[in-house]
Amino acid sequence: MANEEECRAALGRLAARLAEVDADAFAEHVVERTVSCRVPDLGVAYRTRLHAGGLDPFTPDEDPRAAQVRLTVGSDDLVALADERLHPARAWAAGRLKVEASFTDLLRLRKVL
Repeated sequence: MANEEECRAALGRLAARLAEVDADAFAEHVVERTVSCRVPDLGVAYRTRLHAGGLDPFTPDEDPRAAQVRLTVGSDDLVALADERLHPARAWAAGRLKVEASFTDLLRLRKVL
């Protein structure tokens, strides 16, 4: 099981990867949303804001259910996603990544990821 520090680093790597996406293409598909990432095996959650400029830094989140887009992923799977050893679509299909969002937001996220 990955620890909290490894998960925070993984979230940073994911944010950095999103920053590498073509800015015009990213802005075309992204609208401002709050995003939470809950890591149940560690009992922690983080929040960020997704916007046309990318992601704000992740901060601890006391109420992850309040975010507009909610991700739930185990610590080891979060690190594997960040290291590109696990593809988001495969993780989702296998139940290792849960995404709660509006249908429109899901379609937008799919185009960015």
